[in-house]
Amino acid sequence: MLNIEIDNGSGFCFGVTTAIQKAEDELSKGNTLYCLGDIVHNGMECERLRQMGLVTIDHEQMRQLHDVKVLLRAHGEPPETYKLARQNNIEIIDATCPVVLQLQKRIKKQYDMSLTPSPHLTVPQIVIFGKKGHAEVLGLVGQTQSSAIVIENFDEVSKLDFTRDIYLYSQTTKSLDEFHRIIEYIKQHISPEATFRSFDTICRSVANRMPNISQFATRHDLILFVCGRKSSNGKVLFNECLRVNPNTHLIEGPEEIESSWLKGIQTVGICGATSTPKWLMEQCRDAIPKQQV
Repeated sequence: MLNIEIDNGSGFCFGVTTAIQKAEDELSKGNTLYCLGDIVHNGMECERLRQMGLVTIDHEQMRQLHDVKVLLRAHGEPPETYKLARQNNIEIIDATCPVVLQLQKRIKKQYDMSLTPSPHLTVPQIVIFGKKGHAEVLGLVGQTQSSAIVIENFDEVSKLDFTRDIYLYSQTTKSLDEFHRIIEYIKQHISPEATFRSFDTICRSVANRMPNISQFATRHDLILFVCGRKSSNGKVLFNECLRVNPNTHLIEGPEEIESSWLKGIQTVGICGATSTPKWLMEQCRDAIPKQQV
């Protein structure tokens, strides 16, 4: 008999849960609600909320809106978005994750301090370890008048100017191990005359999923990692599953499950990203007997 287990540690993180709850509460009142960008990097969950009345818009579309309600998702937004909302009399329903919001404040404080004139110091580099163009990273860079330097991976750290001060932060969902590698490289190469400080801003509710999901993946013959392909966090967790269990497949929904994967399999583990709803993992579980050969 085929044994199927859904990982209890997978599913929405606190920030995503809060954003979706705020959207559902507002939509239940019968009000029109706009969301700036996909509320979560999962197409099926976005479609569920669209059917409830949530209208997803981009920044250009927001500029055309006046006297409406706009929800800001957990990823956060740069100061320019709040300024636009004031100009257009838009009511903001702010669902920025508290972890992200705190990080924005820390980076802005560091940037404001760097503006203090000093004839003896060069302008420090505010460096963010994150995915270029990611919504959260755009919000973080926006705290620095777009002057922050974004590095996506360890290979890019060598491009920094090690004769100048470096203040290193991280997108909340990046790999903790890679972040530490970057820190060690900078420590080894920073000039004695320059200051280097790093701030571990990776969300522990996400980082702790790495060892947990690794253990989960080793327990099963087949792993189905359910995740939207745009999810940054999902890519990190999927790669960890794949590392410990080569028989791991990334799927967005039950229709992507292939019957050939189930041949000779006794146990299936289903897990996902912080943007993966539990109901979707359950749908994948329920689809497996129909696919089994």
